[in-house]
Amino acid sequence: MLYSISSLPGQDWERTFPRTVCLLGSTGSIGLNALRVIAAHPELFSVVALAAGRNVERLAEQAERWRPAWLAVQDTASATALAERLAPLAGYRPEILVGQTGYARLAALPEVSTVLSAQVGAAALRGTLAAAQAGKVICLANKESLVLAGHLVRDACRKSGAVVLPVDSEHNALFQALRGRDPQTVRTLVLTASGGPFRGKSREELRAVTSAQALRHPNWNMGAKITVDSATMMNKGLEVIEAWHLYGVPGERITVLVHPQSIVHSLVEFEDGSHMAHLGTPDMRVPIAYCLAWPRALDTGVAPLRLADIKSLTFEEPDVQSFPCLDLARQVLAGQTPGQGSAAAVALNAANEVAVEAFLQGRIGFLDIPDRIAAALDACSAPDPATLEDIEALDHETRRFVGATIE
Repeated sequence: MLYSISSLPGQDWERTFPRTVCLLGSTGSIGLNALRVIAAHPELFSVVALAAGRNVERLAEQAERWRPAWLAVQDTASATALAERLAPLAGYRPEILVGQTGYARLAALPEVSTVLSAQVGAAALRGTLAAAQAGKVICLANKESLVLAGHLVRDACRKSGAVVLPVDSEHNALFQALRGRDPQTVRTLVLTASGGPFRGKSREELRAVTSAQALRHPNWNMGAKITVDSATMMNKGLEVIEAWHLYGVPGERITVLVHPQSIVHSLVEFEDGSHMAHLGTPDMRVPIAYCLAWPRALDTGVAPLRLADIKSLTFEEPDVQSFPCLDLARQVLAGQTPGQGSAAAVALNAANEVAVEAFLQGRIGFLDIPDRIAAALDACSAPDPATLEDIEALDHETRRFVGATIE
């Protein structure tokens, strides 16, 4: 099977249930869906740790339901509020950790076998890397961990025996389509994109779109940041870089097609000209369950796909003139070297996160997002980062630079 980021779980893992789970990002859309999967199969999973940002109320509700021994939040104020919220619960006094070091500690807990990395953006990196260094099975729903530090994650997996299983619907589709296939027969990996809410709009039309319009995704229910990334096509650009890290395929053999129905989640083209596609109802419970229970396929409660009701599936080339973020990501990938970090990839992601947040706040326009990213890439002259600390320093510097252009 074509897969380069890590090995796959062994036969002992396949028979090991219940699996002890740490959910990093439990209050977001991925975390909520993961808990729905776990609730449907309580005999297969045990929740040991939950981590969130500042959504104390939702995390408290989850803690009351699942009673994990460990919790983590973003800052001390949230930790205090969470402790107060849980104080009335008789017989339940979890350990509450704070910040990036807290997330990393949860991910490396000896009693945890499986880590779902679902925090948004660069904030997930420390937890993902800690899980890799600790030899965990990582269900990876955070593409930024590989965009920023794929070389570090790969090296940690090689040393510890950790496993990465891709949760992103596109990469999970590729993972399933490649299973059992001879890597030498693979010609192209094809990532599909919905096109988001602005598919077909010209650059002139995009000048006036609002954040409220950008958040109306036609097919998927996702968090605000990833929904805007879908609208700009940056989500697909990051996924191209992620696919390069996961599968080791040259960038020119990773392509993107816009598929508005979001039924075909990705395809693999083989040397004989055939394509293997993964189709399914657009619901994240499917790839989440596939990774959590790998290699079993669980009943997720998702409505079965009825192709006769859909009637037609269409595909088109992405419009990189109106949506240049995809090309920006491709330019970054073209300059990367296997096994090394990439300063440009760190700058790309940091600039995008700052620009998207500014757009959501109404401080810049939709077309300003790629402009700010391009400016950050032009200004980036740092050497390629070799360590986590190098990545975090460059991430901070890029955020400062982009923030200064917006103020």
